[in-house]
Amino acid sequence: MTDTSQSAQSTQPTAQNQPAQPAPTLQRDPIVVIGAGIAGISAALAAAAELDASHDPARRIQPVLLIGSVDGSNTYHAQGGIAAAVFPDDDPALHTRDTLIAGAGLCDPGAVSILTSEGRDRVNELIEAGVHFDRDADGNLVRGLEGAHSRKRILHAGGDATGRVVETDIAAMVEHTPRIERRDGYATRLEPLGGGRWRVTLLRRENREGNRTDGDGGESNRADRTIVETLDADRVILATGGAGNMYPYTTNPRGANANGVALALAAGAQVADLEFYQFHPTALAMGENFLISEAVRGEGAHLVNEAGERYMPSIDERAELAPRDIVARENFKQMMRQDGRPVFLDLRPVGQRHPGTPLADFLARRFPTIDAYVRGMGIDWSQTPIPVTPAAHYYMGGVRTDMEGRTSLPGLYAAGECARTGVQGANRLASNSLLEGLVFGHRAGIAAVRDADGTPWQPRPLDPAEGATTASDEVRAICGGLATVFGGGAAVDGGVDGMNGVTLHDSIVDATSRLENIMWTHVGVLRTANDLEAALPQISAIADEAARWIDAPSHRVSANGTNGTDAPGYADLTAAYDCRSLAVTAYAATLAALARTESRGAHARTDFPAADPSQARSRAWTL
Repeated sequence: MTDTSQSAQSTQPTAQNQPAQPAPTLQRDPIVVIGAGIAGISAALAAAAELDASHDPARRIQPVLLIGSVDGSNTYHAQGGIAAAVFPDDDPALHTRDTLIAGAGLCDPGAVSILTSEGRDRVNELIEAGVHFDRDADGNLVRGLEGAHSRKRILHAGGDATGRVVETDIAAMVEHTPRIERRDGYATRLEPLGGGRWRVTLLRRENREGNRTDGDGGESNRADRTIVETLDADRVILATGGAGNMYPYTTNPRGANANGVALALAAGAQVADLEFYQFHPTALAMGENFLISEAVRGEGAHLVNEAGERYMPSIDERAELAPRDIVARENFKQMMRQDGRPVFLDLRPVGQRHPGTPLADFLARRFPTIDAYVRGMGIDWSQTPIPVTPAAHYYMGGVRTDMEGRTSLPGLYAAGECARTGVQGANRLASNSLLEGLVFGHRAGIAAVRDADGTPWQPRPLDPAEGATTASDEVRAICGGLATVFGGGAAVDGGVDGMNGVTLHDSIVDATSRLENIMWTHVGVLRTANDLEAALPQISAIADEAARWIDAPSHRVSANGTNGTDAPGYADLTAAYDCRSLAVTAYAATLAALARTESRGAHARTDFPAADPSQARSRAWTL
């Protein structure tokens, strides 16, 4: 009998001769950050660092995708400084007190405490990292004073180019972080996939040669092809900036089109405090409404009417350095007394503080960006007062978040100007905006990594009671079309439709201009119920108009890319989405302003001129 045990054993696979099995997939979808200002970059850097430190193998190889243009962000264009209690004679508690006073009763004290205490740490980190803050001849940090601050705590960089310098320096940190991938694109839709995961629809631009291009697509390349992509995200952080282009006079760049708020609204997230838009008191009343930084008034400049009379000392004991809402309203009232003509900012008193230096030299050194712009307009502002007007500057309202940047929808976070964290209240304290993006962007980036799938938000109560107001049917109707889905991965050639002899481009420009003027006239610095009610149907009509452009059959991108040349190019298509986002947000903001029957902070109702203690709370809205 033959022994077969050995041969039978040899037919069994061994560890040495067993075929290699594929390793289990560890890859998680990327953490996607939409927006590349200080909030978005802070979020991306924090998420990358947290992933680097993770013990989870899947996290260790997870990428961070940063979508947006650095030089198109609000941060890049910010002239003002960044406030932080980093000097020996200052303290976060003092910074907290100043912020709460400016916020007119609507700040969340806990959020403000986080802002000021962690803000000191975050700014010290930037200093240690070599961010180029201004220093004197001895190498000491230069600090300035701005309205409603009790201490000189404002750091500047490049004089009046703080945003550009800080943004450039921290963007360089991104370039040295291999885990972070940069990509340009325009987000049109957020679709929840469950478990905190999201699908993001992006529009990207491709030129006629088939090369994908950076930037936002100007006049010279409006006909470029539009590429539509979808990507799955493990988490999404919105950091899209503000909404200043709801108004004709704004200090914001052209990318400030309320996209983050509109995306969140369409997805069903809560928003809050949309009635509170801060108008900067002093934008140049000529050219492109160039911001004349509050630091100019901090150096001693006076506001005067066209008769040369100074008026702010009789309005507030802090005069030109009163909170921005007070100064903006008084400037607006003075303009109305002058049949809408601008008021003036007189720089000559600044020279009295610096008697040993020619004023023109001091202004060129202290405010080089403003100086170059004003002189480029033909004005020697060391000798001649410059015309100024209030202009939309900063949105206190936005997507409601908890203290970690979580929105009401699992896996969706928000930070920076598009978020409502509770730190700004009804009126932002000067130079707290860059700080908010830095602090809460950092927190959101960490939370996006640490949070387990499906982690719910943990909002602090809205005083006196938690709750959200369900939006009206009108808001629901005009937001619904925001979720229009274009087929993924296809492309469409450029060109613009002819509509009764008017191009799509001209129609968008006209509708956006109408929206801006409606908002300035009816939902601007001063408001009444009659004005607000009159604005609603006009805004709704513009939202519907934008929806028709987006939904038009010739504008859709099919899955096989067979559309003809009537479909719009990248710039016109994104402009249509911008108009829609602005209109949706404007409509919700107008409803919120109508519901707040009092004057508080940046929200001024002439038919309800006093603050109502019973309304000293935020209101949240959701679809």
